[in-house]
Parts: sequence; structure tokens; C-alpha cells
Amino acid sequence: MGAIGRIDAWANRRGRSLSVLLLLAGGAVLMIGSTQTWFTAELSDASLPVSGAAAAPVLQPLTLAVLALALVLALAGTVLRYVLGLLANLLGFVLIVMIGRIAFTPPVSAVASTVTEHTGLAGEEAVSELVRSIVATPWPVLSLVAAALVVLGGATVISTARHWKRSGRRYETAHAAPADGPLDAIDSWDDLSHGQDPTSR
Repeated sequence: MGAIGRIDAWANRRGRSLSVLLLLAGGAVLMIGSTQTWFTAELSDASLPVSGAAAAPVLQPLTLAVLALALVLALAGTVLRYVLGLLANLLGFVLIVMIGRIAFTPPVSAVASTVTEHTGLAGEEAVSELVRSIVATPWPVLSLVAAALVVLGGATVISTARHWKRSGRRYETAHAAPADGPLDAIDSWDDLSHGQDPTSR
């Protein structure tokens, strides 16, 4: 078997499971990360923890879309696989851009909703006067890596989808090619249920 044949065989065996695993792993980390503290807003009289969902309000809806996509992908036909792969790439890139904008130099807007809830003051200018500094935790970077896994999962779908086995094949019966050897009671019953004479084998 040549190199191309080995790649095709690998994609046939592992393409679907690897794609779904990458998307589920990325989505799970993103969902967990959305509930964790991403930033701490230091005010003159308090330190306010800011969750990922508060810093990026669309993080959880996008993450739910990734997880739902992974579940649908496990049962999708060939054409739908490519559509879902492209959609996974799109979601992953949107997440990377969104998280990347606030991960390394968090803007005041990332903590504004939490500060407003605590102080009652609204508006970016008013909030910026209250916030002395913003300290990031590792979670934005971890979430950025998880978003990259989503993109990788989508790319894996697109590159291997045509080689995946159809889901229904595992449920096909093999009675057309019976195994050699003596019949047992189950074999005889199966032959009768298929309209065959078990004594003719």
C-alpha cells in the first residue's frame, strides 16, 4: 500500500472520530472557560472578577453552536460534512478574532458590564475613570487555544470527509456470507427467520 493509500485508510478509520473529538474538546474548553474569571478589574475600593461570558457576551452562544455542530457531524452525510466543516472553520475564526482582541491587552469594554453592575455607573468613559488596572488570568489564552482546536477540527472534516464510512454500515447484517463450522441454535433460528433451510448449510 502506497503513502496515499495509507492516508486514505487512516482517514477512513479515524477521520470522523478525530474531527468530532477536536470540535468537542475545543467547545468544552470554551464552555468551561466562559464561566471562569478572565480578568480582574482593580478599582480604588474593590477588585472585581470578570467572567468570560461577561467579557465576551457572544462566547457562550458561539460555543453552543460548536458543540451542536459536533453532534450533528457524527451522523451527517457527505455533502453536509463539508458544509459543517466550513461552518466550524467560520465559528473558530470568529472566536479567535473575538478572544484575541481582548486576551492580551484587555480593553475597558471587556470589564464594563461587571463594573457597571457593581457601581451603577454606565458608559465607557465613566467606567475607565474607575478602573485603575485590568489583570488577565490564563483563561483567555486557553480559550484562544480551544478556538484554534475548533478551526483544526473543521479543517480535518474538510480534508477527510469523503473517506468516512457511512454510519449505517455498522448495522448491516452479514448473513449473506455465513461462517464455516457447525450450526448452533442461534444460527439455525437466523436461517429460518430469513427463509432458508438450516440443514442445507
